[in-house]
Amino acid sequence: MTPDIVVVDYGAGNLRSVAKTLERIGFPAKVSSSPKVVLGAQGVIIPGVGSSGSAMAALEQHGLIDPLREIASRGTPIFGVCLGLAILLENSEEDPGKCLGIVPGKVKLLPKDEKVPHMGWNQVRLMKKHPLFQNVPSNSYFYFVHSYYAQPDVSSQIIGETDHSITFCSALAMGNVVATQFHPEKSGRLGQRLYENFVQLMVLEGARE
Repeated sequence: MTPDIVVVDYGAGNLRSVAKTLERIGFPAKVSSSPKVVLGAQGVIIPGVGSSGSAMAALEQHGLIDPLREIASRGTPIFGVCLGLAILLENSEEDPGKCLGIVPGKVKLLPKDEKVPHMGWNQVRLMKKHPLFQNVPSNSYFYFVHSYYAQPDVSSQIIGETDHSITFCSALAMGNVVATQFHPEKSGRLGQRLYENFVQLMVLEGARE
């Protein structure tokens, strides 16, 4: 069974590499900016690089804000990546406008104690078991490129943490919604495994429940 996975196209720079990674692991995805296609998906990936303000403006231009909120509320599995994580929260210090507000919390600027942006390989310390990280050891290395970090209101939603000047949330989960601050598509085999886990365990297994 090949699930209907959609990579949301709102002009983000890394969506093609996400789609290529999914194709490589046997789960080809549609890359689409169509609200209808997003609403009909079995699983949705929101990639992204750039600013939260420009991302929200692009989502609004394509009519995608309400569809993304709708699929989140009805239980469709969603995977936010980097900027895709940031815009899942309510607001960001980067821009004054509201984000999607799917996950309660805000996005803050990393302290300048260490180099910002935080760029390169760093460890993710797993805080609890979650299907997204099945067969992925704690303290594995993943690839980061970011200047802001997510601060969920509910600390139990943090499933992974990383240290860079401060300890910040590098992976979160809230029901059908998961997100990572790092880029799985740039993180080698373990990054690919996260996409495999998302599709196999959250999308396909969830469809059988």
